[in-house]
Amino acid sequence: MVLSRRAGNASAREGAQALFLWSDRMTVFKTSLAALLLAFSAVGAAPALAQGYPSRPIRIVVPYPAGGGIDVISRVIGERLGRSLGQPVLVDNKPGAGTILAADFVAKAPADGYTLMVTTDSTMTINQHLYAKLPYDPVKDFAPITQLVLLNQLLLANPAVPASNLKELIAYAKANPGKLNYASYGSGSQPHLAMETLKAQAGIDIVHVPYKGIPQAVPAALAGEVQLTFSGAASSQAFIKAGKLKALAVGGKTRMPLLPDVPTFTESGFPDVPSNAWFGLFAPAGTPRDIVMKLHAEVTRILKDPEFVQKEIVAKSYDLVASTPEEFAAFLVADSVRNARAVKISGAKVE
Repeated sequence: MVLSRRAGNASAREGAQALFLWSDRMTVFKTSLAALLLAFSAVGAAPALAQGYPSRPIRIVVPYPAGGGIDVISRVIGERLGRSLGQPVLVDNKPGAGTILAADFVAKAPADGYTLMVTTDSTMTINQHLYAKLPYDPVKDFAPITQLVLLNQLLLANPAVPASNLKELIAYAKANPGKLNYASYGSGSQPHLAMETLKAQAGIDIVHVPYKGIPQAVPAALAGEVQLTFSGAASSQAFIKAGKLKALAVGGKTRMPLLPDVPTFTESGFPDVPSNAWFGLFAPAGTPRDIVMKLHAEVTRILKDPEFVQKEIVAKSYDLVASTPEEFAAFLVADSVRNARAVKISGAKVE
């Protein structure tokens, strides 16, 4: 069981928060892919319903607090989607329990296209390897619509941490075991898995402090309530450029164009740290295929709009995906295999 410790200094956190406002591996792969594609193909058996859809507001559930990157992109997409469909699209933030509360809610919602979810790898390809039991099945309970974007996570440090790169951080952590702590977006989140993998491979002791999401974790690092956290560039680059946070390493195969001086985890000697994530759009399993495809067509059109690409993708260092439902289904299986390996390497477990 991973230890957690909540540091003090609530007033400093609140001040910072005001600044701030996802033996046989091939057998597993083939079996899971068959199940996921079978579940998706069953969607097509429903009668055509998209002609009169939507006739009332649509809700997009986001399993994270308002203010983070996934919330922001969901709201921008929702606003544009509402204009194109002629009905309001409302974002409903339901953070908590490592995204499990929101996923369970959406899994049990009517499969009529009026309740959707934008979530991350934590919900769909990590939790099943960390938790002994989940109230939802990531394969059977959801219909993938499209993978929106990929993002590479930055390992961030408060300026008081005496390290300017990953090598120096590891040296300091080895000399001061248990002195440092790090904020994740909750047990089972991608930052939790990434840091536990780094700890296991580097042989260091850094204490886990779970928060509800980026809007709480980044301000905690700004205020010194925790010393370290992870974040995408969309939520942190302004603080990095202002000298309020230090970027020690970034996920991905290449350096981030907006932060070219920050080395990758691979360059730093830790290629197995799972430091990238994704955002994806889902409906409850059983949603009629024509509704799924209508949503897919509208959302991918929004994603590929040049203005959207410049303002919401390039400027925030995301990588655009906009996959088909079938492509997304296949990706989910491969990502689950990758994350199963990462969980095993990290030794992370949640009780």
